[in-house]
Amino acid sequence: MNTKIIFLLNKQIGIFTSIENSLFYRNDVLTKEQRSYNMSQISGKNTNPEVRLRKLLSSKGIKGYRIHSKLEGKPDMVFTKQKIAVFIDGCFWHRCPKCYVEPKTNKKFWSNKIEGNVKRDKRINNNLKKEGWYVIRFWEHDIKNDKINNCYEKLFNKLNEVGCLI
Repeated sequence: MNTKIIFLLNKQIGIFTSIENSLFYRNDVLTKEQRSYNMSQISGKNTNPEVRLRKLLSSKGIKGYRIHSKLEGKPDMVFTKQKIAVFIDGCFWHRCPKCYVEPKTNKKFWSNKIEGNVKRDKRINNNLKKEGWYVIRFWEHDIKNDKINNCYEKLFNKLNEVGCLI
């Protein structure tokens, strides 16, 4: 059974369940407060793309990064000695030019939210660069798809360039 949660025009959450190519609608079983609490518990750390990239780096023998840095912007991985900050940006939250689809409901809220994220990303990139950091940003879809090796190569080349790899 394939279940998808969607947002409806009246701002209530509904759930479509696909059974043998037929769609059935049922109301969300949680109250607005319960749904809000559940959504607030979703973590921004150790996401699947982050873990997948870290496993690949580990399998290639690349170590020496931190994952809980207090650096501005909270990069997903930080090579402190080499001053390399790695961000893995979610395609929706950071407006991926390839994958981003504008939400159909509550457009003003989402537009402001996503635009704020994009502006913050640019500000963080500039601030970190001014402090001597090299910033690498990967899109979530690049790590989920077969392009993860391209991400590895980009990071490997930068580490090699700064003399981290021998």
